[in-house]
Amino acid sequence: MPVRPPKAGASSHEGDAALRQAGGPPAAAAQALPRINWLMPAVLGMALLLLTLHTLAKAAPPSAWMDILAGRPPGVVEGLVFSQVALPRIAMSWLVGAALGLAGMLFQQALRNPLADPAIIGVSSGAYLALAAAMLYAPGLLAWGSEAVALAGAAGACALVVAVAWKSRFAALNVILAGLVVALFCGAAGAALTLTHHESLKDLFIWQTGSLVQNGWQDALRLIPQLAVLGVCAGLLQRPLAMLTLDDARAAALGVRVPAVRFAAIALGVAASAASVAAVGVIGFIGLMAPNLARMLGARTFRQGLLAAPLLGALLLWAADQAVQLVGQVAWAIPTGSACALVGAPLLLWLLLRRRIALLEPPGADESLVLQRGLQPRQVMALLVLACVASVAAGLCLGRTMHGWAWAGWGDWGLVREWRLPRVLAAGIAGAMLALAGSLLQRLTGNPLASPEVLGISSGASLGVIAALLLADSLQPAGMLAASVLGAAAGLGVIVALNWRSGFAPQRLLLVGVVLSTLFSACAAYLLSGGDPRAVMLLTWMSGSTYRATLSAIWPGALLLAAGFALAAAARRWLVILSLEEPAARSLGLRVPLARLYFLAVIAVMTAGATIMVGPLTFVGLLAPHLVHGLGLRRPGAQLSGSALAGAVLMVLADWVGRMAAFPWQIPGGLVAMLLGGPFFLWLLWRMK
Repeated sequence: MPVRPPKAGASSHEGDAALRQAGGPPAAAAQALPRINWLMPAVLGMALLLLTLHTLAKAAPPSAWMDILAGRPPGVVEGLVFSQVALPRIAMSWLVGAALGLAGMLFQQALRNPLADPAIIGVSSGAYLALAAAMLYAPGLLAWGSEAVALAGAAGACALVVAVAWKSRFAALNVILAGLVVALFCGAAGAALTLTHHESLKDLFIWQTGSLVQNGWQDALRLIPQLAVLGVCAGLLQRPLAMLTLDDARAAALGVRVPAVRFAAIALGVAASAASVAAVGVIGFIGLMAPNLARMLGARTFRQGLLAAPLLGALLLWAADQAVQLVGQVAWAIPTGSACALVGAPLLLWLLLRRRIALLEPPGADESLVLQRGLQPRQVMALLVLACVASVAAGLCLGRTMHGWAWAGWGDWGLVREWRLPRVLAAGIAGAMLALAGSLLQRLTGNPLASPEVLGISSGASLGVIAALLLADSLQPAGMLAASVLGAAAGLGVIVALNWRSGFAPQRLLLVGVVLSTLFSACAAYLLSGGDPRAVMLLTWMSGSTYRATLSAIWPGALLLAAGFALAAAARRWLVILSLEEPAARSLGLRVPLARLYFLAVIAVMTAGATIMVGPLTFVGLLAPHLVHGLGLRRPGAQLSGSALAGAVLMVLADWVGRMAAFPWQIPGGLVAMLLGGPFFLWLLWRMK
């Protein structure tokens, strides 16, 4: 797309700057541009070459390599392993790494967001959900190729993120949160399919973790022309894309059709991401690391980044895959995608905390959610109490049997007490805990999008259970409880350590939680791909199921809820003061960091307690505070009480719907809450300025 001359009134300085970014400055200016420092990549490449030679020597002795390549292998097995497994795997690491580096560069330039990545903005999760759904319900679509199905799912997920973040001009925090929710929503839908078709989707688990294992050259040969076409198209767009370093108005004044250029760049990024996902599965963070590493090495123009990012992406994925193969020789094999996530999540955290100005501006709502105007707070509280009683009664007494719908009477009390009462109480207590934590977190951060599910505490609890499952031969309920508590404490420790010096800045808390949640997803996917029979139990618990709830575990949860509510209510005056600016809060005598740490501890305990009872997957902590706020409960005490009641109602109803909707099969209540709460979260995010 050619760039038209600047319109009247456009700054010549801005035009020169844009042309320099496009890679077409005058000769003197071109000589002044910094060059990329290729020393470190060259050293890494030499080291990887030596490591690759060592890996290939495990497949076949070096003396036989030329004979194998010439078609005269000394042994059939050695020849096949070397030529059809080892060499194609190296080629795929280069090709997929280059595709992800290209996609990351295009996303980051088009969205003006240095943290955009195919995995972070939900593209990979959308592709996975589309493939899972097609495999189960429309296998005929796969006859057109898995790339087409993955592309459709990736495009749908990316379009949703772009539509939600468009109104905020693609603010970094909004893009990250929207991508996280889309990824969680697609993951919840995929988990629902997995729970009912576990055996059919077992092979897809391995694909989800990003495995580069090859069985021939067919995938590499199919990916080469796709990547070549995408690279040529990206090269044709480099000049108008470089202009996007300016804001939209200035870029338009220089003749750039900003919406069309942005759409084309995003479409190319989605195509590159879908091609790599269809070839080897979900590999995260390469698209994030490669462009940022290119900038660190001196790439200042978009042209330099467009050349360097694919090369560095290929180098990074090559390094990750070689490291995985080296570790696999002495320990259990780790999928390449999971290994990238283990390295990429800390890098994402570092980038998030390094770019404070761009990320720590809290979004503000255009208008508050209003559900009613005529009722007084006491009347609203009475209605919430009635709704809580009604939902508990329905959960206990109304259900489906083999003979249809039935209402349980006094004669069925034994059945109700044994099977329904523990689940209803567990759902209600967990929902109240999450809603209380969500209400505190939204007031603490001043962010209506805050939710305990993205704080990272529930992710820590989940990681504790995953670690225990990996290390122990069997895990009883008491062991799961202990592992959850230790994991939650570790998650809280990480959050406190990384936020202590900043005084627990609100948005920084959320961003650390995003990273921990991403790391948890990678570890969970790895465990589910291993074929461990306990993976089904873990998947059910992760989905927010009350199936294993017992009366003996209810009372500790109830006491924990009472203690948390008492601590929050006792300090409700601090919540009012914290809603002011920090200097004003300090002038009133409040020690802001200590107050934030106090509420953070309460939030952590409530979130960990709920996670232990029903698992990590639910959005009740987001929904309930907004509902009570829309009903008119604005004062801290009333809002905390109303949120706890509303959270209990939502979780009890979600658990009841999960038990009844597909009877006799059951859908975990957390999945039901997530499938309903995800769209609500995206709607709220879309309403943000």
